[in-house]
Amino acid sequence: MQLGLQLGYWGAQPPENTGELVLAAEDAGFTSVFAAESWGSDAFTPLAWWGSQTSRVRLGTSVAQLSARSPAGCAMHALTMDHLTGGRFILGLGVSGPQVVEGWYGQPFAKPLARTREYVSIVRQVLQRQAPVVNDAPHYPLPYRGPGSTGLGKSLKPITHPLRADLPIWLGAEGPRNVAMTAEIADGWLAVFYSLSLAGMYDEWLDEGFARAGARRSRADFEIAATCTVVVTDDAAAELARLKPTMALYVGGMGAPEMNFHAELFRRMGYGEVVDDVTRLFLSGRKEEAVAAVPDELVAETAIIGDAEHVRAQVRQWEQAGVTSLVVGCRDTASIQVLGETLVNPDPAEAGPGPAPA
Repeated sequence: MQLGLQLGYWGAQPPENTGELVLAAEDAGFTSVFAAESWGSDAFTPLAWWGSQTSRVRLGTSVAQLSARSPAGCAMHALTMDHLTGGRFILGLGVSGPQVVEGWYGQPFAKPLARTREYVSIVRQVLQRQAPVVNDAPHYPLPYRGPGSTGLGKSLKPITHPLRADLPIWLGAEGPRNVAMTAEIADGWLAVFYSLSLAGMYDEWLDEGFARAGARRSRADFEIAATCTVVVTDDAAAELARLKPTMALYVGGMGAPEMNFHAELFRRMGYGEVVDDVTRLFLSGRKEEAVAAVPDELVAETAIIGDAEHVRAQVRQWEQAGVTSLVVGCRDTASIQVLGETLVNPDPAEAGPGPAPA
């Protein structure tokens, strides 16, 4: 199991210790660092700034939002980052939700799967640099010939030769059709709120994508990076309580009541009544009650919290379910060091029996 550090997106102000966290993650044996975006800080600049001090970890967006930039513009970011990092960049993409896409970016949300497929196709054309980039599909026509066009648009190849034509593209996906498409066209899946209870269902969705004609990868070389809170502690109850405000936000306040993809995921886990209660309370302004309505079991399904032995045992289960990397958020360098000592370089006396010698 590999470990990735999730920097997330900024709140009202930039975090003060991010540079220290990134360096600590590389020193502790983490294999990747990710940054996100919502409607504040962007996902690329923090990676370029703090990642410039690293030499081994991969640097990825988790996720860059499709509507934030055109496919060609996004490919320019990706090829630039890949050169600057010496081939360590991962382009993680996601569609976001209708409130952000239409309310912040001023673009239509309709047909997110078709838009994603077109977007990825254009990015790959840019990175492959085999011919001028063209796209005859409706969402991102290149050259543009629609209303207001001068008719002078010309198909182009990137001036800068990309470092890697096969730069990895990972997709953030939650629903069955989106996950299946991810397995078909992407190199990895950024799974948010992954749960072992749904592993069998996820496998069915992924296998559908792998079985499609022209699928890019197979399960053997496809990466599954699951966002997961991992905390080594003797006070699991306190950590579960600390996570509930964030969980309440994603369950009841992230997205519209009639279209909240996170909420649908929790319904699939069997928490339909909880979703209804938390949503009702959150949207009526009773946020403290919404937090209190989140059960410990829901938080525990999507997190790994406990003493070192429990954490290692749970991580083994996630690995056996097909997860190749855990993307974790850490508040300080001490937490990163503990995870490195527990999962990357454990004390043989504490780690339990390992594989038999070859």
